[in-house]
Amino acid sequence: MNIAIVGGRVIDPARGLDTTTSLFVQDGVIAGLGEAPAGFMPGRTIDAQGLVVCPGLIDLRARLREPGLEHKGTVETETHAALAGGITQLCCPPDTNPVMDTPVAAQWLIDRAQSLGGARVRPIGALTRALSGTHLADMHALHRAGCVGVGNALVPIKDTAVLRHALEYAAGLGLLVFLTPEDPWMSPVGVIHEGRMATRLGLAGIPESAETIEIARALMLIEEARVRAHFCGISSARGAALIAEAKNRGLAVTADTPIHQLYVTEDDIGIFDTNYRLRPPARTAADRDALRAALAAGVIDALCSDHQPHEADAKERPFSDAEPGIAGLETLLPLTLRLVELNTLTLKDALAAVTSRPAALLGIPEGTLGTGRRADICIYNPQATWTPTTASVRTRGCNSPFYGTLMRGQVMVTIQGGRIAYERSEPR
Repeated sequence: MNIAIVGGRVIDPARGLDTTTSLFVQDGVIAGLGEAPAGFMPGRTIDAQGLVVCPGLIDLRARLREPGLEHKGTVETETHAALAGGITQLCCPPDTNPVMDTPVAAQWLIDRAQSLGGARVRPIGALTRALSGTHLADMHALHRAGCVGVGNALVPIKDTAVLRHALEYAAGLGLLVFLTPEDPWMSPVGVIHEGRMATRLGLAGIPESAETIEIARALMLIEEARVRAHFCGISSARGAALIAEAKNRGLAVTADTPIHQLYVTEDDIGIFDTNYRLRPPARTAADRDALRAALAAGVIDALCSDHQPHEADAKERPFSDAEPGIAGLETLLPLTLRLVELNTLTLKDALAAVTSRPAALLGIPEGTLGTGRRADICIYNPQATWTPTTASVRTRGCNSPFYGTLMRGQVMVTIQGGRIAYERSEPR
């Protein structure tokens, strides 16, 4: 279907574009900006006056729970929740069951998402077989099957020699390696940031050194291997400082932080609120503010949802037994926009953190509204307010501290590959 999007505020961070104009979609690609291409006949016209038109969001980390944990979520429920959040593409870590360590597993996930009409899934293949940390996976075959990179998810690689060999192999193939900076031996039973709240509540703590030690180890190996590496889920000021220093030395490293880390702190846990049971944990207000500054300075390249949906029973437990994580697909955009209200970022920079910057570090041609590019588009109402609840969101995840919180900025239409993949039914 040919689509004319008329009179919207078109923002394309990749090209520094911010103007009120019209956008034209033809045969699945962006065919014109401002003026329709010759002979263009729209099958659908969208009145975008008062709305923002931007590239579809690209989420660097979202767990779909299928295969293996379908009681928490499925490819269908979570990729359609992504579309409702303006997300047209997402990266799925390899810690599925079975592990995504074969081309067949990766291709199955890609094909399943496509057949269900959800957001496009770009798998992250396993760095080691079965995430065992002992034998390298066939990274070349995983890349050919469509994986945008490789990683070991939340499973640590104990043997430094294995990690070094894995990085060298990935470097030889030109692959991006996703690294989770967490030393589990620093906090084998930790469930909360090691600080005054852990002491007050009598909970086992996770020190910031659990993050910084692993960043430091990885950086030494990254420098030797000359590999492109992406650090997932930076949560501390010292962690961000290490990334900044590595970038200054010219290492090919990038980093993200989950959007919730820019809002929640250890103080929000209150009296054992398990919605704040996170991995990595919510740290101090000083860490939160440092992460915001690192994002504004470009030290942190991107924001992600770090979507980890759970059923209600997974959180209705004692704090130490509750499963960590937030269901965040549908709140990624409004929480990102809130950074503009807080004067942390300009609107173009905020949108860049969830569109063009993730695309650049993944090395994919999306994340822009350039003519001839795939028509992945998010159209949202910047003034609309709404309150996410377990009844109103599309994700199967019941776990978010932001449920019941007033949000500003609501997705009206999501276009993926030139088709209208999501449209809000209620009038704006």
